[in-house]
Amino acid sequence: MSIRRVPAGSPRDERGGRLLGLADLAAGRYPGFLFGLPVGRQLPVFHFHESTVASIDPTLRYLAENGYRTVLSDALDRLVHDGVHPGPRRVLLCFDDALASLWLVVAPLLRRYGFQAVTYAVPGRMRDAETLRPTIDNGPVDAAAADSAENPFATWPELIALSNEGVIDVQSHSFTHAMIFVDRQVIDVVRPGYEREHFMNRPLVADAPARFLTPDRLGYPLFPCRSRFSDGRRFYHDASAAERLEAHVAAHGGAAFFERPDWQAQIRALTETIDGRFETDEERQTAITEEWIAARDVLEARLGRPVRHVCLPWGITGRHTREALQRLGVRTAFANRRAGRLAVAHGDDPFFLRRLESRHVRALPGRGRRAFRTLF
Repeated sequence: MSIRRVPAGSPRDERGGRLLGLADLAAGRYPGFLFGLPVGRQLPVFHFHESTVASIDPTLRYLAENGYRTVLSDALDRLVHDGVHPGPRRVLLCFDDALASLWLVVAPLLRRYGFQAVTYAVPGRMRDAETLRPTIDNGPVDAAAADSAENPFATWPELIALSNEGVIDVQSHSFTHAMIFVDRQVIDVVRPGYEREHFMNRPLVADAPARFLTPDRLGYPLFPCRSRFSDGRRFYHDASAAERLEAHVAAHGGAAFFERPDWQAQIRALTETIDGRFETDEERQTAITEEWIAARDVLEARLGRPVRHVCLPWGITGRHTREALQRLGVRTAFANRRAGRLAVAHGDDPFFLRRLESRHVRALPGRGRRAFRTLF
C-alpha cells in the first residue's frame, strides 16, 4: 500500500501532486510573484498542515522581517465580494484540520510575531479534554508526535481558547472530512502496510456515528474512493460480505495470510460475491448538506461566533457541494482542484478560491527572496 493524499480510483484531477502542479504551471495559474514579479492587487493565501518549530518559524520570521501582516476571513470576504483590498504586504495563513500543533506550536509563534491565522476545523473528529496541554511557551514539545497520534487534533478547550483570544479564526473543514467508496469494483483489501495510508484518506464505513476504516481490519475490501464533496455517488457495499472476508483472513493467519502465494486468488474469489447499492441523488444531496450544517452548528455553538467560510477537504468540490454551500449562506470556499489563479483577487468565484502551499511564502518580495526556487 502506498501513501496517497487521495486514494487510487479517484479521477486524476482530484489526486493533486506533481502532475496537477505541472498543469497549473502550463496554464499560467501560478501568480507572478513566484517568478520575481510584484504581488499586485492579489491576496496571497498559503496553507499548512502538520507544523513544527523548525518548519514554521523560518516562514513566519521571513514574513515579519519583510514587513508582511496577516488578515483573516472577513478581509478575504471583502476582497472577493466588494473589491476592498486589505493593503500591500498582506497575506492569509491557513492551517487545515486544526491539528494539535496549532495549539502546541503555531499559536505561540503567531503571538511572538504579532500574526493571526485561519484554521479549518473538523468538529466531528475532535474531542474534549480536562486540561490545556503545555505549549512551546512552557518548554520543548513533540508536535510531530502529537500530529500523528491516534487523535491528532487540537482539543475543544484549546480551540475555544484560541478563538476567544483572537489569534485564530476558526472556520469549517466539514463535519467529518470523509472519503467515500464510489464504485462496486474491489481494487484491493486492507493488508499489512495500510497503516501508512494517511488516516484522513481512510474511507467512511459506517454512519451515526461516523466510523472510518482502520488498519487492523485485515481483509476488508477497498473500492475506488472520492471525497464526499465531489460529485461521486456513494457505494454502499454489503457489510456482512466484507465482514466474512475479514473473518476468512483472520481464520487463515491474519497478517501471515498475505504471505501465502495464493492469497490474491482467494481474495478474488471471495470479493466476486460482494454486492451493494449506490446512493440516490436525494441521499447524496442530503448527506453533503448535512455535513456542512453539522459542522457549522457545532462550531458556532462551541465558539459563540458565526462560521461562514469553508475549505473543501483535499481541495475537491462538485456541483452538488457548491449548491449546498450557496443555500447555506457560505461566503467563501477554498477548492484547489479547479481552474483559476493560485491567489485571490476581486471577482474570483467565491466558491472556487485557490491557495498556495506554505513553501511558496519565501517567493514573496523581500530580503532573502526565493523566486522561481519554490515551484517544485
